[in-house]
Amino acid sequence: MIIVDNALRARAEQGRPIRVGMIGAGFMGQGLTNQIVNSVPGMRMAAVYNRHPERAFQVYRYAGRDDVTAAPTQASLDEAIRRGVATVAEDPFTICRSSEIDVVIDVTGSVEFGAHIILEAFRYGKPVVLMNAEVDSTIGPILRVYAEKHGVILSACDGDEPGVQMNLYRWVKGLGLIPRVIGNVKGLQDPYRNPTTQQGWAERWGQNAAMVTSFADGSKISFEQSIVANATGFRVRSRGMSRGLKFDGSIMDIHKLYDIDELRALGGIVDYTVGPPLIKVFVLAEHTDPKQRHYLNLYKMGEGPLYPFWIPYHLVHFETPNAIARVVLFRDELAPPLGGPVVEVCAVAKRDLKTGEMLDEYGMYTTYGEAVNAEEMSDRRYLPEGLVEGCSLRRDVPKDQVLTYDDVELPAGRLADRLRAEQYRHFRGDTWLEERLHGVAGVVGPHGDRELIEVGKYKTPTASAT
Repeated sequence: MIIVDNALRARAEQGRPIRVGMIGAGFMGQGLTNQIVNSVPGMRMAAVYNRHPERAFQVYRYAGRDDVTAAPTQASLDEAIRRGVATVAEDPFTICRSSEIDVVIDVTGSVEFGAHIILEAFRYGKPVVLMNAEVDSTIGPILRVYAEKHGVILSACDGDEPGVQMNLYRWVKGLGLIPRVIGNVKGLQDPYRNPTTQQGWAERWGQNAAMVTSFADGSKISFEQSIVANATGFRVRSRGMSRGLKFDGSIMDIHKLYDIDELRALGGIVDYTVGPPLIKVFVLAEHTDPKQRHYLNLYKMGEGPLYPFWIPYHLVHFETPNAIARVVLFRDELAPPLGGPVVEVCAVAKRDLKTGEMLDEYGMYTTYGEAVNAEEMSDRRYLPEGLVEGCSLRRDVPKDQVLTYDDVELPAGRLADRLRAEQYRHFRGDTWLEERLHGVAGVVGPHGDRELIEVGKYKTPTASAT
């Protein structure tokens, strides 16, 4: 959004920069900190938390900030921010609660920890921007219910694929076309990749091997496309979308992969391909006006019925400040769910799994994620890929079989499980998960729902920062 630069410049001239509190200081957090510190007037990285505090100090130093101080208490955090000092929080919830913070950005990659952060920020009137597709995909719709209750915004971010796709989708709709396919493009798809196979790539770029694996095995793109689906109402043609369909031709011919009548019947789909080169996201859209189709052909867009629009890059942390500014200055949400889930991400066995095994997190050795329509997800009681970590198997599960809730014992006391149960009941009237979690205390919450408890009490995040 071009207007963002002028709005930020005005905030800089007024001496009122947007004060950002970042939770998670991994690879993306490092890039984002550097971007805000050195390239974004009118915005300030005011405070950072990471489960390993030294890493938070490192990302500030990476950005050229040497005036970094630790803040062990709420009072010390607030005072340091007021003095303009780069601040490392020892408790993530002090960032959520601080009157000196304008917006919280979640860069943790953790569903459970992210849920605690987000709800605590809402309680203190803070909007939240997500560089955490996993939490958005898994419990984003019910979290938005809580955001609305508190009068704040929960938003995806510019730069990451869901945000880039939604920007393109909105732009294409604004031209008067009807989007039918919203597509993501990968360079590699292999559901059996793991941190061992991806270690070299991760080391080359200074990334977390599990996160890199989630890109390669299809889990990440499934999370991303479910976010877009939930924000548009688009579905998937079948579980797993195109499952690594290779297309190396011209973007002008990519429409040949799809049947227009099928797309119309479905109302639109989210999908992905492997290739073509130099394309990152695309939208295929039709126009109902024959006069406008004549002009589109004149403008070298082809004869239709599907016209391609695309963006050749996604610059992630370079663009994320745009989302922060849009949320804080304009209350403009990227990829807000229309209601309940439309597409979700189920867990699939990456290898033969045995009774008693403990599942590791997404992007590891035991499971990969596939996008699936929400009706199938609920009716068959599929286990979400975002909540596999810490589940123990009650029975053997063969390779490539979808895991269900009946296959596992859930870890005790997870907030994210309670949010999933509430999401099912709130949007579908399904109570089976809530019944399984029976005994979890609660009180009356929004719209007659049960309010979740123990928010803001999470002290031991287990997921590595992204």
